[in-house]
Amino acid sequence: MKRRPRLVAVATATVALALIAAGPASGGDPTVSDPRVVAHFDFAAGQTAENIALEPDGSADITFANSHQVARVTKDGDTTILATLPEVPDGQTPVGGPVLLGIARAHDGTLYVTYTTGKAETGVWRIAPGGGEPEQIGFFPADAFPNGLALDEKCGTLYTADTRLGRVWSLPVTGGTPTVWATGAALEPTAEIPFGANGLKVHNGAVWVSNTARATLLRIPIGPDHAAGPIETRATGLTFIDDFAFTGHGDTVLAALIMDNKVELVRPDGTHKTVLTRADGLDNPTSIAVRAKTVYVNSAAFFNTEAPDPNLLLAKISKNKL
Repeated sequence: MKRRPRLVAVATATVALALIAAGPASGGDPTVSDPRVVAHFDFAAGQTAENIALEPDGSADITFANSHQVARVTKDGDTTILATLPEVPDGQTPVGGPVLLGIARAHDGTLYVTYTTGKAETGVWRIAPGGGEPEQIGFFPADAFPNGLALDEKCGTLYTADTRLGRVWSLPVTGGTPTVWATGAALEPTAEIPFGANGLKVHNGAVWVSNTARATLLRIPIGPDHAAGPIETRATGLTFIDDFAFTGHGDTVLAALIMDNKVELVRPDGTHKTVLTRADGLDNPTSIAVRAKTVYVNSAAFFNTEAPDPNLLLAKISKNKL
């Protein structure tokens, strides 16, 4: 009989801990509202919107995976082709033919993109400010699958996630042969899903990477000597995560779940909730960017066999003051 109060206390504590584990109250979360599709692309022409970098005026520089093009899309939806990567005859990759994937922008307007071909053209390519003829500056192994790309201008380094080999490469912004920067099981694909490290961002002294196969968001600290620190798992349960973006200076993330047609808000403690769905216009979302109070979401419509609608969606983002 004397033990009953203690059992009640233990039960109460267990419930409290469960509530804490479920995540903080939503009052402190950023809110995403007013989603609207501002541009529809031509799926038949290969305009499968894959990755995104933002211009100072709010325009979006977008890679079209299957047409191997880089386009600039204004916030009103006007679209201009900036560059086209060269054709690679007989190029083969795990997704079929060559694909144009990641993109990063330097302050002077230079664009860097990852081109995966299964041949010597696989690597990082540079596009001069304003567009023009792309130039290959990073020469990767033919079996590599360079995907998400980020530029750390302070140390003149490009980082890219290798989806097939399950690693992070680093490359001097001047170009050359890449170096394997980070490896480990956390970055690798699985036997069931052959797509590992995917999206990549440099944020708050670390390289952040999504792993599609393992449904995880990872953080890799950048050491004083620019070496990779131990890989940290920051969130799990992000089914078929593709690319992601930070909502601000903190570690809150918006993540694109390509197969589920969702955008998830991922809190710093790893808990997450859905903020955009197919009903808002998503069609296999691939990547996200955030600038001030605007969220940009690309959809590639890769797996929509009925009425594919690759597009660019914009939404508002704000902090809840409660």
